[in-house]
Amino acid sequence: MALFELTPERSLEVVRKTTFAAEGVLERSDLQAALRDNIGVIDPDLLVVAEEFGDFQDVKRRIDLLAVDRGGQLVVIELKRTDDGGHMELQALRYAAMVSTMTFEQLADTYERHLRALGALDADGARVHLAHFLEEVGGEDAVLERRVRIILVSAGFDTQITTTVLWLNDLYQLDITCIRLVPYRVDGRLLLDIQQVIPLPEARELTVRLRERESAARVASTRTEGADWTPYVITTPTGQTEPLRKRRAVLAMVTALAAAGVDPHDIEEVIPGPRFLAIDAEVTGSDLVESFVSDYPGAHGNERRWFFEAPVHAGGRTWVLSKMWGANTEPTLAALQRLADGFGFHAARD
Repeated sequence: MALFELTPERSLEVVRKTTFAAEGVLERSDLQAALRDNIGVIDPDLLVVAEEFGDFQDVKRRIDLLAVDRGGQLVVIELKRTDDGGHMELQALRYAAMVSTMTFEQLADTYERHLRALGALDADGARVHLAHFLEEVGGEDAVLERRVRIILVSAGFDTQITTTVLWLNDLYQLDITCIRLVPYRVDGRLLLDIQQVIPLPEARELTVRLRERESAARVASTRTEGADWTPYVITTPTGQTEPLRKRRAVLAMVTALAAAGVDPHDIEEVIPGPRFLAIDAEVTGSDLVESFVSDYPGAHGNERRWFFEAPVHAGGRTWVLSKMWGANTEPTLAALQRLADGFGFHAARD
C-alpha cells in the first residue's frame, strides 16, 4: 500500500518511496544504532543489553541487538536494510538457541560490558538497573526463560521468510515478530514508516496477555523451585523482628542502625552498588520523591522500587534505600551488623 499526501486541493499525491541503499543509510552504523538508542519504537518493554553480541564458542557471527523484556525473556533482534530480508530468520533461530541458557549473572555481565562500550556513566550500576527492570519476575532472582523471542527488522520480507515465520509461530508456538521499515523522502527529510507485519497487532495483544500470565506463573513456581525467598530475623538492641523478606530485612537493619546513631555514610559504604542514595536536603513525602528523581533521573518511573516511606535523615541530608535485593543479601546484612554492637540476623528457614 502506497503512502499518499492529501493536498489542499483534495487530490492524493503519492509520497516517493526510497531505499536505504539509495539514501546511503548503513545497516550497522545508522539503522542499528538508531534502533539501539530508540528500542521503544519496536517494543516499549525492551531493554537492550548488548550490541554485536558474540559470546559463542567457535561461532564468528554476532547478534545485531540482544535485549530482554520485563517478563524475563531474551529477545534476539536481527536487522537488514534489504527489501527481501535475506536469510535472517535462519540466523536468528541459531542465535536464539545459543543464548537460551543464559542466566541472570551472565546477562548482568553482558549488560555491564555493553554500557561500558557505549561510555555510559552508570555502567557500574548495570546489575542493579537490570534487577530493577526485571523486578516483576524476581529481580536478581529472576530465572530467564528458555524460550527466546525473535524480532526481525527489515525494509521488506520475501514470501520465504513470511511463510517460515507464520509456520513456526503457528505450529511450534515460537514468538517471532517481523517489523518492516519503509523509508520515504519528503521535503528533504528521510522518514520511516515502521509497521509490525507479523503477527498482526491485534493478535499481538493476545500474545502479550498470555505471556504475562505465563510469567506470573513462572515467578510463583520459582518461589519453591529455585529462587531464594528465605526470610530473615533481624536482631537489634531492642529485640528481634518477625521473619522478613530480603528487602524488608535490610530496611529493618538500616533503620535500626540509623536510630542507634550510626552515621549513614558508614551504612552507605557497606551497601553494594547504588542501593542507598542521598540527596542534600531533609525532606519527606512528595518533596522527597521529587528531589530524589531530580538528582537520580534513572529513578523516574521506578519510584516504587525505593523505600520513600522510610527515609534516613542526618546532617541535613536524606538517604533512601532500594527495594531491590538478590544473592548479596546475607553479605550485606553481615557487613551492616558489624557497624554497631548488639545487631545481628539469622535466616528463618523452615
